[in-house]
Amino acid sequence: MVFFSSLVCRVNGPTTKATTHYLTVFHIRNHYTTTPAIEEISSSLTLSPQERNNFLAKLLSNCNSLTRVRRIHGDIFRSRILDQDPIPFLRNNIMRAYLRHDSPLDAIQVYLEMVRSDVLPDRYTLPIVTKSAFQIHDLPLGKQIHSVAVKLGFARDQFCESGFITLYSKAGKFGDARKVFDENPERKLGSWNAIIGGLNQAARGKEAVEMFVEMKRSGFVPDDFTMVSVTSACGGLGDLGLACQLHRCVLEARCEEKSDIMMMNSLVDMYGKCGRMDLASQVFDEMPDRNVVSWTSMIMSYAAHGRTSEALEGFRGMRETGVRPNSVTFLGVLSACVHGGLVEEGRGYFEMMKSEFGLEPGSSHYGCVVDLLSRDGRLEEAKRVVEGMPMRPSVVVWGCLMGGCEKFGDVEMAEWVAEHMVELEPWNDGVYVVLANVYAFRGMWKDVERVRKLMMENKLVKVPAYSSTTTL
Repeated sequence: MVFFSSLVCRVNGPTTKATTHYLTVFHIRNHYTTTPAIEEISSSLTLSPQERNNFLAKLLSNCNSLTRVRRIHGDIFRSRILDQDPIPFLRNNIMRAYLRHDSPLDAIQVYLEMVRSDVLPDRYTLPIVTKSAFQIHDLPLGKQIHSVAVKLGFARDQFCESGFITLYSKAGKFGDARKVFDENPERKLGSWNAIIGGLNQAARGKEAVEMFVEMKRSGFVPDDFTMVSVTSACGGLGDLGLACQLHRCVLEARCEEKSDIMMMNSLVDMYGKCGRMDLASQVFDEMPDRNVVSWTSMIMSYAAHGRTSEALEGFRGMRETGVRPNSVTFLGVLSACVHGGLVEEGRGYFEMMKSEFGLEPGSSHYGCVVDLLSRDGRLEEAKRVVEGMPMRPSVVVWGCLMGGCEKFGDVEMAEWVAEHMVELEPWNDGVYVVLANVYAFRGMWKDVERVRKLMMENKLVKVPAYSSTTTL
């Protein structure tokens, strides 16, 4: 994505008609090949510029598909409305529509066209482009947008600031994220939410909770976004005492004007991760409205604690109430089948995912099926599943099959799997350890010795296990 980064440098540089024309032609040929929405665009041309922009912004916000956004964008381009518009308002709405439909590259392309047209971004433009940058994992682009914000005086704007904190947090640059946070003594709640959310997503739960405590001491009142992040962090820590305190904070943060379903879902997830399924179930039962996240949280929690029957019963209840499951729901269902050893049921749910709900299984779903078959000793079937995957099998998928080889002492299969695992992670000592265990299971001690020598030659040492006591 450095290609985009190199172009953003031109934010204040000269542009040429030839360059702009090339970008435009490339963009049009690649995206605007559908039938244009002439009626809507034509009707806006008789309005004043402000009325026209508001009309088109509403049209974009009502788009229900990426194809529709591209069609309207193409018609706006062909009508040359943007050539007569020196302000970023309409371009911002086009970028926002692309981002809403998970197309950050299109949003960045609009921004580049905007830069080449010498239209300066405003405080609403930069957060959109920053979000696009971290969605495509382009930190250099994000840094250049940060530089643009500093140059234009938007660095301390609450929307820009929280966007940059999120950018650096998602890139693992917490020093930079904290620097942005600390540089503004008049930071708003959005910046606190960004730093807490970033720490939580990086599995730094203790630090996220500490930031939450600091935020409360600074006089800020948490909102639903704050509480979702901090309850998730608490779930990761498994601290039940803290969970009960946060439950009280969630109740205090509830707002009559807004639905509290997001916060209630976070409580279900938190109690589930803390191992208190009775409390998770109580919160779930008291919810007036439940969505796919509510049901999925319960199913995932039951599955994680090996309560297969409750997880599958939850899935049946979900379908009976008319809530459509998503790919995460099926991951929980398949995990429950793995824990319960329900091979045929698991394969049935895997097929249901594709045939009944039109969901494409991901690597994790295939991994569950491979794990399910491997634990049952059906290693040849598991091998066929791996070979039939539409994506490259991850080391986790191979590891599931390797676990079956170790359990049932299948030397030939273990050697085949080990070749693929070493190719993916040559530094991983676990492959050699499991392979040596398979040889030992069959009494092949010379091969065990050979694997151990190979580990020594490659300077691979098995990391010893240890226990630690942590306090919050």
